[in-house]
Amino acid sequence: MKPRAYLCFAAMADPRTLTTDRLVMTPHGLADFPDVMQMWSDPAVVPFLGGAPFNEEDSWARLLRYTGCWAVMGFGFWAVRDRASGAFLGDVGFLEARRTGVDGFDGDPEIGWTLNIAAQGKGYATEAVRAALGWGATHFYGRNDRTVAMIHPDNSASVAVAERCGFRHFAVARYKDQPTGLWACRWPS
Repeated sequence: MKPRAYLCFAAMADPRTLTTDRLVMTPHGLADFPDVMQMWSDPAVVPFLGGAPFNEEDSWARLLRYTGCWAVMGFGFWAVRDRASGAFLGDVGFLEARRTGVDGFDGDPEIGWTLNIAAQGKGYATEAVRAALGWGATHFYGRNDRTVAMIHPDNSASVAVAERCGFRHFAVARYKDQPTGLWACRWPS
């Protein structure tokens, strides 16, 4: 008996997967939880992201936010992995966070990136953000003119990534009683 055609879909690659020279970026799944928890519980990762390391509950909520964005909004974050080794490097992607008290998004998707300490300073963030922006230019163009990033003004590494990827600073705001800069990147026309 021949297998049915619909069974072939299980073997097909997820069209949301992004591949660069050094990276593979896939939407998060349950198997990513230990890596997400390890990264977000590292005090060295979070000084500009609220300052307090995440516990298991917070990390679980973050994973659910990532997967929920894809399910509800049609976009979300990717788990970023080294293409050669498969090592987890971090999270990069888009979200609809509805930030309380922060003006400047105007309905545009927010973009964010966080890499584990071992992956920082190697150009992975720039490579992953550029891949995400390429995806966003295809999927958001016509609906939104740009994406917006919130970056703590003291986070010089993320500011440098934003500048390399074509973001421009446009406002200073406060979020959860912390200063933040708002950076925008317009989709190419």
